[in-house]
Amino acid sequence: MKSINKTKLILASQSPRRKELLEQACINFDIKPSSVDETSIKENDPEKLVKTLSYLKAMDIAQNHSAAWVLGADTIVCLNKLILEKPESKTHAVQMLKTLSNRAHTVYTGFTLCCGKKNKTITDIVKTNVFFKKLSDKEIEWYVNTNEYFDKAGAYAIQGKGAFFIKKIQGSYTNVVGLPLCEVIEYLISENVVEF
Repeated sequence: MKSINKTKLILASQSPRRKELLEQACINFDIKPSSVDETSIKENDPEKLVKTLSYLKAMDIAQNHSAAWVLGADTIVCLNKLILEKPESKTHAVQMLKTLSNRAHTVYTGFTLCCGKKNKTITDIVKTNVFFKKLSDKEIEWYVNTNEYFDKAGAYAIQGKGAFFIKKIQGSYTNVVGLPLCEVIEYLISENVVEF
């Protein structure tokens, strides 16, 4: 059973993880991927980076869909002050996983909801702490050979084969997947975009 959308919702992302999370929550939405070049934004502060990117992605789509609510999001992995985005190669993925092994890191997701017609923009951020077990070289080699690391911030998927890396998390699980559903849906309800 789907929720009732009072206003059209557009997801400004081609992420299959975000699509799946919204579908699991029975939200009706369209997909129009943003054309924002994420590499063009140079920002060392992880919170500012994900907020900026989520805002730019949402605005990119909202400018042509003023009557709809648009959802933009961006997720990164951060170890201390080191931002680990999507790996550029298999070798890069191996390096990332070795860096994350036996340590805690933080996953940041910034999200923006905006509606041009209502002149309303909401931008927020959710943080989750993730604790990795000690990974052997063989485990890392096996994992990168599955190619699951591709297009994943931090080079792993908590909802996939990479789940066995995780000893524990503190915070939102769906945030690590790519979209903090609880917070996003709370905003959608508060703005009368959806009701259940």
